[in-house]
Amino acid sequence: MAAMGATVGDTFRPGQKVPQSGIYDVLHDAAHAQQHQVTCVYGEPFPPCRTCKYSVMFRLAIAAIHVKAHAQFK
Repeated sequence: MAAMGATVGDTFRPGQKVPQSGIYDVLHDAAHAQQHQVTCVYGEPFPPCRTCKYSVMFRLAIAAIHVKAHAQFK
């Protein structure tokens, strides 16, 4: 199995590469949107929000290995 590239609770900004596939909490400007969750895939860049742009943050909630990166499915 691939090594974990982040630990639960680590935060990231738009433009950074996703270090660990999994479910991330999305933290927007409080006046814009409530916290929600999204799935992010290793190696893809975290995107900016259409409204709060680069002030959005992503926090790893549940780490997972993408099926395409898992040794038993190659």
